[in-house]
Amino acid sequence: MARLIRSAIDSAFWDFNVASPQTFDGRAKSIPGDPFPVDASVSSRVSRPIQLSFIRAHSPLWVIPSFSPTTPKDLGSFSIHSLLFRLASPTWWLGVTGQFRPRKLIAEIKNEISNIEEFDISIVKDVTKHFLDKSMFSLGIHSEFALTSSTSASISVEGYPEKGRRQKLKVYHKLPEHDLTFEAAWPQLFVDHKGKYWDVPESISADLSTVVSESGIRYHIGIHKNGGNPHAVNATDGSPPLNLLPGVCAKAAVTYEMSRDFWREKTEPEEEEDNFDWDWNNRKPTPYDSRLAEPHAAISGSMGGSCASWIWNPKNVVGTDSREVERSRFNADLFGSVCYSYQQGKFTKQFQDFTRVDARLDIPSASALAKKVFSGFKKDVNEQAAASPRLNLSFQQQIAGPFVFRADSRVALLSMFGRGGLIEDFICSLNYSLKSLPSGKIVAWFSPKRKEGMVELRLLEF
Repeated sequence: MARLIRSAIDSAFWDFNVASPQTFDGRAKSIPGDPFPVDASVSSRVSRPIQLSFIRAHSPLWVIPSFSPTTPKDLGSFSIHSLLFRLASPTWWLGVTGQFRPRKLIAEIKNEISNIEEFDISIVKDVTKHFLDKSMFSLGIHSEFALTSSTSASISVEGYPEKGRRQKLKVYHKLPEHDLTFEAAWPQLFVDHKGKYWDVPESISADLSTVVSESGIRYHIGIHKNGGNPHAVNATDGSPPLNLLPGVCAKAAVTYEMSRDFWREKTEPEEEEDNFDWDWNNRKPTPYDSRLAEPHAAISGSMGGSCASWIWNPKNVVGTDSREVERSRFNADLFGSVCYSYQQGKFTKQFQDFTRVDARLDIPSASALAKKVFSGFKKDVNEQAAASPRLNLSFQQQIAGPFVFRADSRVALLSMFGRGGLIEDFICSLNYSLKSLPSGKIVAWFSPKRKEGMVELRLLEF
């Protein structure tokens, strides 16, 4: 439930990560001003190369499958990832990852063999050449290192035959009650609420955010620079979102969060025994996930506001549809969320010991909703995507032991009145909880809307 509420404030900035197999680090940025992403789509906090290293060390999986449409289409949407090489020390980690798309290889070999009239040694050479086709392979280099006890940095370079090169830099500094983050990418990949990807040639941001506090007040301050005209990765129509156009923006947001339990069954911590007369038959079972061990029914909510100022705002920027667009120098808005959570079971038994339902109502933009109401809910070409409240539903059910099926959906409430499809987004996933990690799990998810899916390692996420 904690991350369900935090997404309301964090998605208003340029540093909010959404899981995506389009990049080697498994992340794309959410676009500020869009509806809050579905909870299951939020990216893992662990970098993708380290995920591959851990999964390979703790499971029989040496290669990880993923699905993502490509251009050109003959490469196929199916790909496999693997950690090819790594070096590690107490303060430094380096990994080289590879990606291989087998569809083109299979198709070319099939065509080569089907045209054979008489076998000779040259046929073997021709088939071998297809294995060396660079268009089917991609390579990524990722490094993380600790500068001080509270400061870390990461650098990554990714090379794609069809998309060129991506370079990213991130510096993270831990303060007593704040997190300071600097990020830069050339280019940066963004994804909108419709599943369309946009590449911004240059994206640089610096953010200061508070950690969870007992008072319930959180704030986030940031400054961001976009450079170059964004272009669509998998879309052929429409203009780039205004928040991705060139410019420098300073933004601040604050929220007040609250929660109340209708009932909650607390788990008692196991007491350590120093004698040797321990009764193993009466020992309490350990939950598969320590964060999901308390049956409860609770309601939580957050309300807040944000303001943004475009310090540098080029005029008459031309979008992909050749229309001139304008962006307000200064704007402010209110937003809020209400979430109800119900869990049955302690997730300790093999069967029927974990069922959870989360329902969250989001109002991404109070001003856009007010304009919609005053206009009589009339359809407007320039209407903001955040004008409609969104209902997010999440259902989790234990299948057997540590395996849990999960389904997440998002519905734009105005679509119920005949203005678009009923389900705006849907993600289904299979989760395998790891007792060896605190609230760790391996997640295999698929998004029918984006036609994408991947396997991830996630920690401390519930």
